[in-house]
Amino acid sequence: MGPIEVEEIRSLLPHRYPFLLVDRIIELEPERRIIGLKNVTINEPFFQGHFPGRAIMPGVLIIEAMAQVGGILAIKSLPPGSKAVVFLAGINEAKFRRPVVPGDQLRFEVEALKRRDAYWKMQGKAFVGSDLASEAEVTAIVTIDQSK
Repeated sequence: MGPIEVEEIRSLLPHRYPFLLVDRIIELEPERRIIGLKNVTINEPFFQGHFPGRAIMPGVLIIEAMAQVGGILAIKSLPPGSKAVVFLAGINEAKFRRPVVPGDQLRFEVEALKRRDAYWKMQGKAFVGSDLASEAEVTAIVTIDQSK
């Protein structure tokens, strides 16, 4: 499966500015794994307050971006044409290994660990270059939109 660009990402996720935190999907194996990118720029609104004089991307937003990438994995694992919304249901074992600053590109590698009905458990890692920046186990619930 080829790259997924931002317009398709916008059709899959309900998030919008300033909370859509995925720029591109570069690899996808439905039901197994996904790799997504987030380009971090000084224009991000959170840098105004985190922190003046020393811009660092908040760890909770790194985990949120990781979860959004995992949400795309779950949605793209459904039968074609399915409409779904993915809700973050849990975060475990989150660790932050290095600061993420303007100019960095985050590469999220998310792997499905367990899937049962609407429940997904995934292991995510966020890299800047070859450096591990963050990791977490993310749990999500997928709801199918029956109204369409």
